[in-house]
Amino acid sequence: MCLAIPAKIVKIDGDYATADFDGVKRKISIQLTPDIKVNEYCLVHAGFSIEKITEEYAMETKKYLKEMMKVSENG
Repeated sequence: MCLAIPAKIVKIDGDYATADFDGVKRKISIQLTPDIKVNEYCLVHAGFSIEKITEEYAMETKKYLKEMMKVSENG
């Protein structure tokens, strides 16, 4: 199963951006979403921004991912 994680774009430098994953910042490629801007959200898979999303969608997705992690930890 493949999973894309929501992130907020905090800096853009050409075809790359710094994405914030709940406080963890990573350099990602934005070649597949060239219209993305700072303070916007995207789904990231394998180091690539694959889709621009709304903040509401990002927050909802993060909520579900956190719930899944709790279930996984409690076994």
